[in-house]
Amino acid sequence: MEEKIVNAIQDEYPDDFAWCYGCGRLNEEGHHFRTGWSGEKTVTIFTPENSHLALPGFVYGGIVASLIDCHGTGSAALALHRKNGHEAGDGMEPPRFVTASLNVNFLKPTPHGVPLQAIGTVQEIHPKKFKVETEVFANDILCARGEVVAVVMPNTFLNK
Repeated sequence: MEEKIVNAIQDEYPDDFAWCYGCGRLNEEGHHFRTGWSGEKTVTIFTPENSHLALPGFVYGGIVASLIDCHGTGSAALALHRKNGHEAGDGMEPPRFVTASLNVNFLKPTPHGVPLQAIGTVQEIHPKKFKVETEVFANDILCARGEVVAVVMPNTFLNK
C-alpha cells in the first residue's frame, strides 16, 4: 500500500499560488506533488503515470527533476513554517518559495510502475534561503539525488 502524506504544505498555499504544474493543487493538468514531514526529514510520494515514460519500463528524467524541484521548495516552506512556530495543517498560511537553483544527478534508471519517494534534508543558509538535499527512491533503490536552493518568493511575484 502506498504511503500517504496527511499534512502537505501545498494544501496550505493560498489559491493565488496553488497553480504550479508540479505541486499546485488547483492545476488540473499538474502532478499534484504533496510534501510533508517524516520525522526530521521531508517526504513526497508520487506514482508516475504511463504518460511519464522515457521508454517502456522507465520514468522520464524530467519528471524526476520536477519532483526534486517541487519537493525542495515545499520542504523549504515546511522548514520556515516550523521555524515560525507553525505546522502544515494548523490553518496558518505558510511562506511560499521559488527555486533559485536546481541540480539533479541521475544515479540509476528510474523504474516505472512503482511509487517514487523523495526524501529531503533541509538546511537553512540565510533567513530567506534554504538548501534542500533530496534523494529519490523507487523500491528502496536510490535513483537520483538533487539539490534545490529555494528562496522566499519575492514580492514582485505578487504584482499582477
